[in-house]
Amino acid sequence: MRILTNICSDNLPKSKNFYVALLGFHVKYDSDWYVQLCSPEDSEIEYGIIQRNHELVPDEYQKAPTGMYVTFVVDDVDAIYNKALELNIPIIQKPRNEFYGQRRFLTKDPDGCLIDICSPWESE
Repeated sequence: MRILTNICSDNLPKSKNFYVALLGFHVKYDSDWYVQLCSPEDSEIEYGIIQRNHELVPDEYQKAPTGMYVTFVVDDVDAIYNKALELNIPIIQKPRNEFYGQRRFLTKDPDGCLIDICSPWESE
């Protein structure tokens, strides 16, 4: 089995650039209606972005995302946070250590999808 997460976008180039610049994704496929990204460490870990108003997306799902978020587990959450600041990406929540053993910060992508970026954290 393989799982591929796809999100919708109103501006594919802007969304693609967000994930490439912030998280270092590689572009596996790029068209005017769909972009497929992959992890720089493992090309089988993929993330798709589809044009929101494309015919493959049913009308009732062509709305801005609500009630969900996407989590990316990275080696160094603080380094990604600093990169987000350099890129002037909006920060929803600054990095903090959470009770469940993750240090995370929250941002949003260009289409309003809530993005959770975290790293494992252990108290001393």
